[in-house]
This record gives sequence, structure tokens and C-alpha cells, in this order.
Amino acid sequence: MRFLAGRLAQSLIVLSVMSFAIYGLIGLMPGDPIDLMISANPELTPEDAKRLKALHGLDRPFLARYGAWLQAALGGDFGFSRLFGKPVGQILWPRLANTVALMGAAFLLSVAIAVPAGILAALNPRGRIDYLVNLLCFAGISMPPFWLALLLIMLFAVQLGILPASALPTASDPGLLERLRHIALPVLTLALLGVGGTARYVRAALGETLRQDFIRTARAKGVGPARLVRAHALPNAMLPVITILALDVGALFSGALITETMFAYPGMGKLIYDAIMGSDFNLALAGLLFATMVTLASNFAADAAYAGLDPRITFAGAVDRRTDRR
Repeated sequence: MRFLAGRLAQSLIVLSVMSFAIYGLIGLMPGDPIDLMISANPELTPEDAKRLKALHGLDRPFLARYGAWLQAALGGDFGFSRLFGKPVGQILWPRLANTVALMGAAFLLSVAIAVPAGILAALNPRGRIDYLVNLLCFAGISMPPFWLALLLIMLFAVQLGILPASALPTASDPGLLERLRHIALPVLTLALLGVGGTARYVRAALGETLRQDFIRTARAKGVGPARLVRAHALPNAMLPVITILALDVGALFSGALITETMFAYPGMGKLIYDAIMGSDFNLALAGLLFATMVTLASNFAADAAYAGLDPRITFAGAVDRRTDRR
């Protein structure tokens, strides 16, 4: 409970600092909603602009405006979206659900491919499998997202015709199978983009672990190859990989802009981009804060996974000296 309370307090502090920083940076963007209204409607007079700014609190000092926004946000009110003409909450939740579905499927597929590939490469150092995995990893890392998306569209949608190029179903009430068909290409694109880096981290970490003294001791005691990797080497090798996976979750949540644009997928990445380009301050601020919250939550899950993989790590952050003396 002490560990959970401490990590929760740290996350709240980081979230508070980030909310202040994001609010300040968005406030530095050229123009405000009232200026945009004036440019769109030449009939508005300077007196109208002054009255509207006083009505929306834009004539108040920065700290006063931030305090008012923070108080409203803590109550669940993130303001009104200028682009969509709706409250921000009504726009965020559907996009958030779409991103969670896309991100979760791509993350699971990426891990399911990268971890076995990294294990095979580490168990066959400087062999054909190792060279093949490294070649494919470098190709995945070096390939731009838009180019990979185009290749997949050309192959599966144009040449084979088995998957649709758009992520949005055309039917008014599509079934589960139809939704899966439309989301398949975006999921495959994001998964392949993340496989290369994760597989190389797994290969490097597992290769270093297999050279440790406790692995040689376990092998000398007659532990089989499969059990040696599964029960001894892999849990220790996965510790640095978990950190990378936790960071990938935040990147997938808010950084899949190109993929979402290529497949016309209504996710959080494209929503944040459209809000910033359209000077929709309330929507951009809420979207960036949600991305921060997801990153903090993934880092918290990584800390909990450390203790599950390595018994020397406790929730209090201490290391058992008796086991450390080995």
C-alpha cells in the first residue's frame, strides 16, 4: 500500500505539472477563440470582442484562467469544442474507445511476434536465423509508416482484395467480423512498426543474460534448454524490455497520427492533430492530458511487472541483500 500510494502521488504530481505546462504552451499559440471568431465574422466590433473575452474569462491573468480551468476539469467539465460544436467529453470518449481497440490489438500482435523472434535470434547468435531476424528488424525500423501502410493497402486491398483499405465500415450497423476486417490493416501496420525495436531489445537482453554465471550454473545442474530459457533467462532479460514496452504504449496512444490518417481511422492521434491545427484549445488540451495519463498508467504497470518478474525487487523499492550477495 505504501508503494501504491507513493506511485499514485508521483503520478498526480507529474500530471499536475504537465497540465500546467500544456495549458501554458497552448496559450502561447497565435490567436485565441475570440480572435478566430472576429476573423470569421467581420461584423463583430471591438466592443463585441472585448465583451466576449470577458464572458469567457480570456481577459483574466494566466494563473486565474488556469485555476478556473483546473477546477472545472476536476469536475469532469473540459470545456466546449469549437471544431465539433459539442462538449469535449462527448468527442473524446468515442475516439478514446477506438484508440484503445487499435492500440491494444497492435500492441499484443507486436509482442506476440517480437518476443519469439528475439528469443530465436538470441539462441542462435551469428547464425542464419539471427541474421534474418536482424535484417527484418532493420527493415521494419527503417520503413516510414506511410510507406508501409501504402504497401499493405496495395497488397491486401488492391492486389488480393481480401481486406478493405479504409478503417471505417460503410454499413450503418456493421457486425464484429466486418469491424475486424476494417481494422486489420491499421493494426498490422502499427504492429509491424513496433516489432523491429522490441525484437532487437529482446535479443540483446536475452543474449546478455545467457552469458551470466547463474545460467551456466543452471545448465551444469542439468536444467533443460526450454526450461532454462523460460524459467531462468527470460524473466531476467524481460526487465529492460518492459520499460520499452511501457513507453511504446504511450507512443501508440498519441503518436499513431500517420497510420490513422492513411486509413481514415478516428483515433486520438488524429483528433489531437486536428484540434491543434484548428486552434481548438479545449480539445487539444484534454487529448494531450489523456495521452499523459495513459503513459503514466503504463509506467505504473511496468513497475508492478518488475516485481512479478524479479523476486529481488519489492514494492518498497528495496533489494533483498541476502539474494543480492550471490
